[in-house]
Amino acid sequence: MAIRSVPAPAPFADDLVASRILRQARAHLFAHGYCQCTMDELAGELGMSKKTLYVHFPSKDALMLAVIDDFSREVRTDAEALFADAKLDFAGRLHRFVENMVRRLGEMHPLLLRDLQRYAPELHQRLAEMREKNIPFVFGRFIEEGQKAGLVRADVDRDFAVQFFLHAMHGLLQPAVMARLKLSPRDIPPRALGLLFGGLLTPAGRKAYEKHFAA
Repeated sequence: MAIRSVPAPAPFADDLVASRILRQARAHLFAHGYCQCTMDELAGELGMSKKTLYVHFPSKDALMLAVIDDFSREVRTDAEALFADAKLDFAGRLHRFVENMVRRLGEMHPLLLRDLQRYAPELHQRLAEMREKNIPFVFGRFIEEGQKAGLVRADVDRDFAVQFFLHAMHGLLQPAVMARLKLSPRDIPPRALGLLFGGLLTPAGRKAYEKHFAA
C-alpha cells in the first residue's frame, strides 16, 4: 500500500518536524506493520535523511513508542471533546466515540498486533498500558454520564464495570484470539460495547442506544 508524503511544515520549527515524522510513521506502521516499517523508508517518504530522523528519535522503537503515545493522547483528547459537546446526548457521544475508534483501528494492518507481540514486546506492552490509562477514563465517564441521564442502571458498580471491560479488551485484542474469532482490531470495540451496554442499559437507555447503533 503506497503512503503519500505528508506536507512539510516550516523547516525551522523542530516541534512541527517531529509531529510530521510521527504522522508519517503512524501511517506507515498502521499500513505495513512493524517489521516492514523501516527508518530508511520513512526517511524517503518524508524527503529527509535518516540522520534528521535520528535527531528527533534515537531509534526505530523510540519512534514507534512515540507513535503509540501520540495515538493514546489522540483517543483521550477525542473523548474529552465529545464529553464537552453539549449538542450530543449520551447515546450520541457513545456512538461517535465508537465510530472514531473503528475508523482509527480500521487503519491498522491486520497483522500489526501479532508483529508487535512477537518482535517488539515493549511496544505491545505499551499498547496494553494505553488501554489501562484510557479505558477507565473514557468508559468510566460514559457509565457516570449514563447513570446521571437515567440510561445506565443506577445499581451498576462503575469501578467493577470498568475493570470488567478493561480485562475483556485486553483478552479480545490478543492476536490469537482475534484470529480464532476471525476478527480485526476495528471489529472489537462495537461488539464489546454493544454486548456490555446491552446488559447495563435501562429500557430507555437501550432504546436510545439502538436508535444510533441499529444496523
